[in-house]
Amino acid sequence: MNADWWGYYGSSHLLIMKYYLRDSRNWRQFAYSCYNYNYMTEEQIHKARHSASHMLAAAVLELYPGTKLGIGPVIENGFYYDFQFPEGVVISDADLKDIEKKMKHLIKQGHKFARKEMSADEARKQEKGEKFKLELIDELDEKGEQISFYESGPFHDLCAGPHVESTKEIPADGLKLEKIAGAYWRGDEKREMLTRIYGLLFATRQELDDYLKMMEEAKKRDHRKLGKELEIFIFDDEVGPGLPLWLPNGTIIADQLQKLAEEKELEYGYMKVRTPHIAKEELYLRSGHLPYYAESMFPPMEMDNEKYYLKAMNCPHHHKIYASKMRSYRDLPLRLAEYGHCYRFEDSGSLFGLMRVRSMAMNDAHIYCSEEQFEAEFVKVLDLYKFYFDIFGIERYQMRLSKHSKEGLGKKYVDNENLWIKTEELVRSALKNSGIPFVEAEDEAAFYGPKIDVQIWSVIGREFTLSTNQLDFAVPDRFNLKYTDSDGTEKTPICIHRAPLSTHERMIGFLLEHYAGAFPVWLSPVQVQFAPVSEKHVEGAGKIAQEFRNAGIRVGLDSADETVGNKVRKAVAQKIPYILVIGDKELAGEDLMIRVRGKEDQEKMSKEKFLERVKKESKNRNA
Repeated sequence: MNADWWGYYGSSHLLIMKYYLRDSRNWRQFAYSCYNYNYMTEEQIHKARHSASHMLAAAVLELYPGTKLGIGPVIENGFYYDFQFPEGVVISDADLKDIEKKMKHLIKQGHKFARKEMSADEARKQEKGEKFKLELIDELDEKGEQISFYESGPFHDLCAGPHVESTKEIPADGLKLEKIAGAYWRGDEKREMLTRIYGLLFATRQELDDYLKMMEEAKKRDHRKLGKELEIFIFDDEVGPGLPLWLPNGTIIADQLQKLAEEKELEYGYMKVRTPHIAKEELYLRSGHLPYYAESMFPPMEMDNEKYYLKAMNCPHHHKIYASKMRSYRDLPLRLAEYGHCYRFEDSGSLFGLMRVRSMAMNDAHIYCSEEQFEAEFVKVLDLYKFYFDIFGIERYQMRLSKHSKEGLGKKYVDNENLWIKTEELVRSALKNSGIPFVEAEDEAAFYGPKIDVQIWSVIGREFTLSTNQLDFAVPDRFNLKYTDSDGTEKTPICIHRAPLSTHERMIGFLLEHYAGAFPVWLSPVQVQFAPVSEKHVEGAGKIAQEFRNAGIRVGLDSADETVGNKVRKAVAQKIPYILVIGDKELAGEDLMIRVRGKEDQEKMSKEKFLERVKKESKNRNA
């Protein structure tokens, strides 16, 4: 992290540092010790959060007798507990203060957590009247699993543990009840609606305060809020959920991202292709996407006695392009790229702004290569990721090698254990040789091969799953893809699926939050805003603006009949990088007074010099 980074964020550097580095235990311990934090290991904070959920349930039972208990697991940064309150009792966020106060009172009493195991019949007898607990006990009994409870003072709860030794080990200063939400029992909308209370728990009050500050900053950066304010995208009920409409400003950003991708892909030897938005059922049956992904695809359309599906992925189409003629080893690696539009029927409950949609433009490409070429090609893809990370100022990222599981062979994954082991080692070796940080995850691969899930963090520490980079050892054979090797034999190529810029939707959603809507000059929908002082200056300002347009600069001209102060304030609210107030002096040819986003002092510069500055920043894609 350079000096500019620290200076820009000022007093927030501690907050960002902690969350920027939170997944590395060594760094986390270092950060805490530097700032006199009471360091707790991941295991210790997990136990404390689990124990705090019990204290939440105990507090609710004392304040609202007759409440039925659901479950209370640990989640990221805290915990929650589900309750069914007695008839007529409705709680709101205003009640959280009293519940939290009762929790802290119970914590200070120093009750020991004691584990008690019992038979299913004993457990049913003890939990008589607790319908949700009885349901869980029945399930545990049916599976033959151990049934255990944890007691802490007068409170007990069905629980497998683990917990802290005493309630005094729960850092009460780092505790805060956060919010209330509704939740169906067991996530089933046909079951009872319960009241879920969320709590936060950190090692210290300082860490809690820092997290709350980060959350406040995150609210300001919410891409849904910024997308509306900056006129980037909208959703419309008559169009349908999860189907974004890109406004002119958003379209400019998407076009600039695509232009960046196409320039780099040309440099890296990719060839562009285009494929249709629909295809016959037969294609997806052959690729194996049906029935693996049938639930994530829109229902088929029937035409001419055949079923057609909206394209959920580009790869089968690209395989057909590869197969359009016989290939030689001299043709490999063959890199086919497309910003292909895909459609996926995501569950309505999972839709979230631009981050999870049903219509997406994917920065997709497929690289067909020999096994000997694989590592070099895979590393080049990783290098492309790093190039993009540098452009967008993404300083923290991690690759996750998602592997298969033996249990899923033939069901969730292609049934070839030897090939899975071999290809996972190929990817592992490429990652190690590239020097990119990575972790491994079991049972998360694509059905046709191992994949790399790319995790990135914004400047305030929010984590995003950007895209995937996949090795496909199975599907090329299904399409009978071949190439003639140097010895005259026919061989099947390996296919690398990659999408470094993800989709327009997810990437722009991330960038909105990453930049807080203040896009760098090259991505800004309007790069220079002209604000005529009065109506008599509008025509002259328009002529200067046209000069900038002719030079390839994206400009705006505010010709409204209002004060120049209002015009400047509107431009500032739109986070436009440069604002030019045009009056008599400027029209007479004097130097321009330039308002630069984020700076109080204006800069004085000739029109020609300023034009070159903006052109250079656009061309170089300065962050």
